[in-house]
Amino acid sequence: MLSRSAVFARSGIVASSQPLAVSAGLHILRSGGSFVDAAIATSAVLCVVEPWASHLGGDAFVVLYDASKRQTLALNGSGAAPQSATPERFPNGVPLRGITAATVPGLVDAWFRLHAQYGKLPMPRLLEPAIEYAEQGYPISERKANLWRNASRSNDLRPVIRGLLGQERAPRAGELVRCVDTARTLKAIVSGGRDAFYRGEIARRIVAFCREQGGWFEPDDLARHESEILQPLRVRYHNYTVHGQPPVSQGIILMEALALLDGYDLKAMDAAQRTHLMVEAIKAAFADRWAYLGDPRMVKARAESLLAPDFIRERRAALSMDNAQAVYAPGKLRDTNTTYFCIADKEGNAISFIQSVYHPFGSSVVVEGTGILLNNRMRGFSLKPDSPNRLQPGRRPMHTLNAYLITRGDALAYVGGTPGGDIQVQTNLQIISQLIDFGLEPQRAIEQPRWAWQPTQSTDPSPGTLSIEGQEGELLESLRQRGHSVRTTPLGTHPSSVQVIQKLGECYCAGSDPRAEGQAGGY
Repeated sequence: MLSRSAVFARSGIVASSQPLAVSAGLHILRSGGSFVDAAIATSAVLCVVEPWASHLGGDAFVVLYDASKRQTLALNGSGAAPQSATPERFPNGVPLRGITAATVPGLVDAWFRLHAQYGKLPMPRLLEPAIEYAEQGYPISERKANLWRNASRSNDLRPVIRGLLGQERAPRAGELVRCVDTARTLKAIVSGGRDAFYRGEIARRIVAFCREQGGWFEPDDLARHESEILQPLRVRYHNYTVHGQPPVSQGIILMEALALLDGYDLKAMDAAQRTHLMVEAIKAAFADRWAYLGDPRMVKARAESLLAPDFIRERRAALSMDNAQAVYAPGKLRDTNTTYFCIADKEGNAISFIQSVYHPFGSSVVVEGTGILLNNRMRGFSLKPDSPNRLQPGRRPMHTLNAYLITRGDALAYVGGTPGGDIQVQTNLQIISQLIDFGLEPQRAIEQPRWAWQPTQSTDPSPGTLSIEGQEGELLESLRQRGHSVRTTPLGTHPSSVQVIQKLGECYCAGSDPRAEGQAGGY
């Protein structure tokens, strides 16, 4: 049912969920831009053409490979809660929509932080494609027109159409969509740089609008924001090293699950035993994330502790090989919308880049006159007094966003990731297993059926449900006998959109998920 060819290229390659974004990235690479230059151009175009998934008011996380140094780095481009935001202000919980659901936007700062370190072309060149699409318009597909149509039926989301597109009705398939206010803001960023967004006229507009709408952003909340360049988390998986996102990303779940599974030969197992064990590893890793992790600037527990050999050995022993566990107790320490893309250039550099406004259309709030759609990442906090992820002023919430990069020795091997909320880490685990355990090339790995475990509540351990894509018969019955609550979904309906690049000698091989309408492209 699912069928695409892998894309092979020598000089540069881009894989994304949207073809116009792929074209923008390739254009920058062919114009002499670096892998980071291409990433900024791709990212900006995605803000324009997929605003339900990511925007200037959202966040980003990155893992990159520096070929000249044969090293990897991670970037945390997420924003914090306003200084005046406290748990007491949310007696009924953090709302899904509205101005009080937004944290400080981090994406624009991430662009400039990366560009300062790895940029070759000037920022105006990099934002040209996004400005052109926003100002002159771009045609949309039937699938994307359906997203706008669904938004028009929601009282909460209907204002987004007016705020971003300047019209009252949802655009139809084949129509040109323009985002004139967003184009104006992108031009202001071109003229004034990063400070235009965080200290200048854009910042003043955000704060003034926020005050009018009952929000809590003050000038200092924006001015103090900075992205962080960090060392990635690293874990061995067979003969490879997986480089993942440190907190506040919950990429630690992927890393811990890989460390647990490194002690098994998954290829030698039958499909039911392999699926069961991977699901149990994910459950155990989620339990540890919920118990211990929050903003590392404000909590004691360190993610590295969850990857320590003794801790992994004890957690592996706790996994049930035969029965699905409703709840895994956390181990004992000794001391969903998003956009993903990946890019590699002719020098061998690579970047794994994920950006989001969290739920579809984020907070549903567009700052008047700016075309900036704000995120709803405050929903990522816990309001429980004993949670390490408890909302506090200036604290960053834990993020579902995570991306990975894989090396063999110190040489680049794979770059990959996906959208999908809590399912991201589960999908990434399955793809990495297909690539490494089974040796599949990227496109074949992407097109395999997938499972997704979903707890009853996204912030607490619970029995949950295991959905299996495109499967029936013996596999499902075997999983049910082990105690899993299983349901099936048609092949191609798994809520993710995987992009993967593999380094093959002097060339690249890339795959793009047919579950979305994106593609891989190279030259």
